[in-house]
Amino acid sequence: MNKTSIVRGAMRFDHFAGMTNKARMVRPTLLMASLLLAMTPAAAKSPGLTVKAGESWVFSIQGGQPIHARKVIGTTKPAPGQVLVTVKSMMGTTMTISSNSRQAYTYKAELIGGEKAVPTRSCTLPANNRLSFENWPQKAVAVRLSDFKVAAKDGSCP
Repeated sequence: MNKTSIVRGAMRFDHFAGMTNKARMVRPTLLMASLLLAMTPAAAKSPGLTVKAGESWVFSIQGGQPIHARKVIGTTKPAPGQVLVTVKSMMGTTMTISSNSRQAYTYKAELIGGEKAVPTRSCTLPANNRLSFENWPQKAVAVRLSDFKVAAKDGSCP
């Protein structure tokens, strides 16, 4: 085997052949980023809706999670099947929430403050556009709402 055939053989299997130096560096970088993203646990993704203090949002619920969320003014009335939530920095953190649905819901509420989210207790979200008022002594920059489930009782607090 001569030198020429070795070089030709190596080039035939080189998947970087014909690529610029910049392209040769980008391809492995993209591969590494894809692998890191694939290894990220699903729990690291933040399901639900994060409402910052001073904001009001309206959304629907599908599969236990908020969908079609949009920021609104606090006096907005939720359409049938929608939920309205407002978070304020008042006496710690205050949240008002109402659902224009025939179903009452339980849900997960997390206070977002420092480095991580802190789960907290929440009352049942009553049906038929009745208001639920939540107050936590901790000051939070936001509240994350998720994991909505149809409630057995309407209007109870743990």
